[in-house]
Amino acid sequence: MRKIEVPEYIKGLIFDCDGTLVDSMPLHMKAWEHVITERGGAWDFEFFFSKKGTPEEHLVYLYNLNFEKMLDPRETVKSKHEFFRSFTTELKPIPHVLDVVDKFRGKLPMAVASGGVREIVNLELDAIKIRDLFKTILTADDNINPKPAPDIFLEAAKRLGVEPSCCQVFEDGDLGLEAARIAGMLPTDVRL
Repeated sequence: MRKIEVPEYIKGLIFDCDGTLVDSMPLHMKAWEHVITERGGAWDFEFFFSKKGTPEEHLVYLYNLNFEKMLDPRETVKSKHEFFRSFTTELKPIPHVLDVVDKFRGKLPMAVASGGVREIVNLELDAIKIRDLFKTILTADDNINPKPAPDIFLEAAKRLGVEPSCCQVFEDGDLGLEAARIAGMLPTDVRL
């Protein structure tokens, strides 16, 4: 099994949620496919998967532009969340990332910084029973510029009381890894 190293100079840990802490991407893709096809849209896995970390209503806007549709972003996302909530028993932790959480619980301050909405992020963290381990949880609902802007990671570091250069970010998305680099943090790709 893969082992992730945390260098000694690191004083704060920041985790993305979907695809990093929680193996939720298959369920997100299933929910997107359901809601898009239910509304007569063409399903394109690569389009949606390549936009991981994009705020969901903006993702619907981008879908409309690319596929010449007129889906209502708010209603589409609401339906997607309803479908997602129906299948939360499918959510599982990502073991090699949870090993880091377990190893540093109570030793280093930890935050979640996700492009997802708070309701879904909390639901996912509760499903794998780890929400109470994070001092800070930031989501798309916090009105912070989304990844690849570094803002959500910089705000997480500020709330943890740790200098950005002493933070390690765990991510599964290219936008998030870029945001961590821009923030001056140690980016760690959990996919490798």
